[in-house]
Amino acid sequence: MSSVTGQLFRITTWGESHGEGVGVVIDGCPPRLPITEEEIQVELDRRRPGQSQISTQRGEKDRVRILSGVFDGLTLGTPIALIVWNEDARGKDYDHMKTTYRPSHADYSYQAKYGIRNWKGGGRSSARETIGRVAAGAVARKVLKVRYGVDIVAWVKQVGDLSVE
Repeated sequence: MSSVTGQLFRITTWGESHGEGVGVVIDGCPPRLPITEEEIQVELDRRRPGQSQISTQRGEKDRVRILSGVFDGLTLGTPIALIVWNEDARGKDYDHMKTTYRPSHADYSYQAKYGIRNWKGGGRSSARETIGRVAAGAVARKVLKVRYGVDIVAWVKQVGDLSVE
């Protein structure tokens, strides 16, 4: 799996589930697009863990910080770097995974492909890796709305036995 997606609007995700943090670099965002951390945060709040029975109960606030590419609330046309610091990383909880491969996870695939794996929470194959994609999606959504008048509307009504009224 590549950490880079896209051509004109290219994103590179980075970080590990139980490392210092996770994030994304967005390249190809047009200049002078108004964007704030608060707008990106709305989408990250929707994916934050601990909100349902089917997500991890890990206590993370997932607060995004814009490190570069935005000045005075406007994109510069240069790469945008976003970070979310891991606050509840508990790598020691995974010590038993040094020699155990979870059948429903990418543990073995990573070991087979790279000859090494991060057994602390799955490293790059953790669901936490989606933070960068969600944050980049919030920026892409803003580009589509401002530049082209396109609204993105979608939702999940049911997962297994869990449903939304």
